[in-house]
Amino acid sequence: MPVYLLPLIRRKRIVKHLKACGAISPETAKTLSEAGVRNPDGFKRITERLVKRGIIKKAEGDRYYL
Repeated sequence: MPVYLLPLIRRKRIVKHLKACGAISPETAKTLSEAGVRNPDGFKRITERLVKRGIIKKAEGDRYYL
């Protein structure tokens, strides 16, 4: 698999897992681990980029939501 596809695949998985567990507001936000994302700390830069671009939002305590 080409390396340039990793951020796209990671983005899709994070969004899919947050949607599946109902993390749609600050009150329902989940950690990536709680959402079922495999290796949640493995690609911190990708997660930070998703927050910066507004694709996901960050709540207290490293919890995220859509």
